[in-house]
Amino acid sequence: MQSAARGLCVLALAAVALLGVVPTAVADEGWSVVPSAGGRDGRPYFYAEGAPGAVLQDTVSVINPGEEPLTVRLRGADADNSQEGGGFALRAKPRDTGSWITFAEKTVKVPARTRADVPFTIGVPEGAIPGDHPGAIVASGGGRSAAVRVQLRVAGPTLSALTVEDVAVGDGRISYDLVNRGNTVLTPKLAVRADGLFGEVLDRAPRTLPVELLPGRRVTLREPWPERPAFDSVDVRLTVTAAGGAHDEAGMAARFVPWGAVAGLAGGLVLCAGGAVWFVRRRRRTEESGEPGGPGGPGGPDGPEQPRTEVELTGAVT
Repeated sequence: MQSAARGLCVLALAAVALLGVVPTAVADEGWSVVPSAGGRDGRPYFYAEGAPGAVLQDTVSVINPGEEPLTVRLRGADADNSQEGGGFALRAKPRDTGSWITFAEKTVKVPARTRADVPFTIGVPEGAIPGDHPGAIVASGGGRSAAVRVQLRVAGPTLSALTVEDVAVGDGRISYDLVNRGNTVLTPKLAVRADGLFGEVLDRAPRTLPVELLPGRRVTLREPWPERPAFDSVDVRLTVTAAGGAHDEAGMAARFVPWGAVAGLAGGLVLCAGGAVWFVRRRRRTEESGEPGGPGGPGGPDGPEQPRTEVELTGAVT
C-alpha cells in the first residue's frame, strides 16, 4: 500500500457486505464488482484507516464473464440502516464516505470475458470526525446494480455507546428502538426478562442481534413473544450490550387482561342486575295497586279496603 502526499495511511482489506442492493454475483450469474486481489486473495470488502487529511488508495475490479461487452457506472455511497429492522441500505445522496471516493474512471467499458481494474482514492477531509464511516462502491449496468462495502475508520478517539428506548408490548411481540450514541459500528446483544405477579414469565439469555448499528442511527426492532400470559401484570426489561463497553437497559409495565371473558362476565352481571331491578319494581307496583296478595289488598295485613268519600272544598260551609 502506498502513502499519499498528505500523510502515511494504511489501507487493509477484509470481507464483502452487500448494502441493500443486488449482491455481487459469481461468474455464472453475471458480472460482479469486487476488491482487486492485489496479492490478497479473497478480500470481500475494503477496510481503510487514516487520519483526517489522508488520501487512501486502492483498486476495484469489475468482472464480466459474459459473451457481450458491458458498460457500468461507478459511484460512491454512504451506508445506512433501514429504520425498520436495521438492515443495511444506501443513502440516495452521499454526504460522508461516499462523497470522499474518487474514481480514475466513473464509466467503465468491460469487454466480454474480461476484468477491468479501476483505481480509486478516499480523501478524508481535514475536519472528519474520528470513528467509523461505513460506505460502499456501487456499480450499475446491464439492468442491475451491485455493491461492495467500504469500511473506513478515521483515526482518533472512539466511543461505543447505545441506548434502548420506546419499549412497547402488543400483538405478540415486544418492540423497541436502538440508538447508536457513539462513533463505532455496533453489533448488539439483547437479553429479555419479564416478571409477573407470581414470578418470572420470560427469561431470554443474551443473544447477538442480526444488526450492524451504524454511528448515529436509530432502528426499530421487534422481539416475538407469542407465549405471553393471558392474565397478569408484568414488568418487562430489556438489556442491550455491545463491544467496547456499550450497555443500556429499559423496560415497561404491561397488563394482560382476557377482554373477551371480562366482557362475558360483565354482560352476565348486567343481566342479573336488570332482573333484580325488574323484580323490585314489579313487587312495588303490586303493593301499590292492592292486587291480591299485596299488603293493601284483600287478605293483606290491613284487611279489605274501606269506601272513601272525596270532598272538594269550594268555600265556606254553614
